[in-house]
Amino acid sequence: MNAIRRNTSRTTSGRLGNQAPFSDEATFKQKENQNRVSNTQRTQTQTNPACRSNQLSDNMAQLKKSDYRKIDQIFDMTKGHVLDFSNRTFGEFFEDELRIDIDAPMYEANGDSKAKRLRTLLEIEPGEVVAKVLRSLWQHKLATGPIEESVQTTQLSQLEEICERVSGEHVVRAASSLKTTAKILDLDTVNRDLARAMDNISKDPEDAITAACSTIESVCRSILLELGLSLPNKKDLKSLFNATIPPLQLNPNRTNVQSDIATDVRKTLSGLASVVDGIGALRTHAGDAHGREKGFTRIDARIAELAVNSANTVALFLIKTWRKRYPTRNLYEHSE
Repeated sequence: MNAIRRNTSRTTSGRLGNQAPFSDEATFKQKENQNRVSNTQRTQTQTNPACRSNQLSDNMAQLKKSDYRKIDQIFDMTKGHVLDFSNRTFGEFFEDELRIDIDAPMYEANGDSKAKRLRTLLEIEPGEVVAKVLRSLWQHKLATGPIEESVQTTQLSQLEEICERVSGEHVVRAASSLKTTAKILDLDTVNRDLARAMDNISKDPEDAITAACSTIESVCRSILLELGLSLPNKKDLKSLFNATIPPLQLNPNRTNVQSDIATDVRKTLSGLASVVDGIGALRTHAGDAHGREKGFTRIDARIAELAVNSANTVALFLIKTWRKRYPTRNLYEHSE
């Protein structure tokens, strides 16, 4: 057993914690006996359906059978294997990347192979843990060798759908989905602008429109600077969005689209640019960024809500496109 495991102790949840040194031999033997009893009781609980059903968390992932089939295929879980891991590197990966002891007895309910341990984890852990595990394994897969682009696109789409569903990231409103995604990507500015826009739709629609513009601008600015690209000379919404289009491969005239949907995709992407242009124009003419008379309202809440929800949808789309184009890179906030 490696040095990391000698200096760590297993908790009942499979999480790793620090283990204090024993003061004497008697204390060591006492602790060893307690651990043996604890491990036995935990194993019985995990393998006894009656006990196990009472202890499982209400927010466990609840994966579907079709999800397991997709996960098996994505991570090459045939004959007990998982990707290119050996037993040693599998344990080390979970310790180093996730602070999970995948060798803990609680993950032996379905068997002790790597694939069976992983499946048990997917069955009993909360959705947010499952999503983190799956995304970490995907990053490892990308790092181990090239994947055919069409296969990568399909598998990443399947995996993200599973992760967003089990972790609760998929929600009805684009605003809530953007807020969750932005937190994952550490885009604090996006969250602040989003909260301001949503709070002010009714009580201050002009400010809501200004915040809606800032939401998209924050995402565009972060994408450009994270890629080491210069910001446009004119840093208004339209210019920032147009500068973000090429690196994300969102040009309406792109040619790598199936011919039977090329026209539809072109119209949709062109419409996206029109929405951004319209939101920017609303900010100029009806927002509060350029001053207004106190107590004077230029626009009603319906239009403000339309602008805010449209801005949230655009920002979310840009973030998800970043994930697809640059799956191994994190997107960090870059302030003005």
